[in-house]
Amino acid sequence: MEFLEIKSHEELQINLKNRPNLFLLLYKSQTENSVCTIENLKNIDTSDTILLKADVSKVKDIHSKYNISSAPSLLEFENKILKNVVKGCQTSTFYKTIFDKNAVSNKDGKNSNLQTKKVKVYSTTTCPWCTRVKEYLRSQNIRFTDVDVSRDQAAADRMVAKSGQRGVPQTEINGRMVVGFDKNKIDLLLDIK
Repeated sequence: MEFLEIKSHEELQINLKNRPNLFLLLYKSQTENSVCTIENLKNIDTSDTILLKADVSKVKDIHSKYNISSAPSLLEFENKILKNVVKGCQTSTFYKTIFDKNAVSNKDGKNSNLQTKKVKVYSTTTCPWCTRVKEYLRSQNIRFTDVDVSRDQAAADRMVAKSGQRGVPQTEINGRMVVGFDKNKIDLLLDIK
């Protein structure tokens, strides 16, 4: 995989005008997780995928625009809108499922309708159960949007309005809320066998 280094939010916007669907890797040079992420992304054959990257130690105006507080983070844009954020270093296989929209499958390797499910995890950076929910979803190759409610009060208010609960993690699957790490309910809503 080839990377195109960008140096500003303005440059990202120019790229989004030309290619409304693209990926941006926010990384911090020479950190272990960023090196891991870049190496795993290099192992993927995706000639039709545009992958931009920006070093957050040099580029200061992108992560703040999208409330990204950790690096590495892979941002997925669809129709110029941020659709998904994957934080930390993941396996090449996991990244491949993100890039290949038709290759999402469950752990049995059978094609499923998982890609049609809209999944959002409401979490905080200090919550160990939030981390477990996200690790579980990644292990099942489930794409999701991670919403840090400690940094986004409007999102926290929406979460409480939907579930009636303040605690995290909360997982929204096609509009249905799962409070806590309720694996059985998550599996049921995502058709995971």
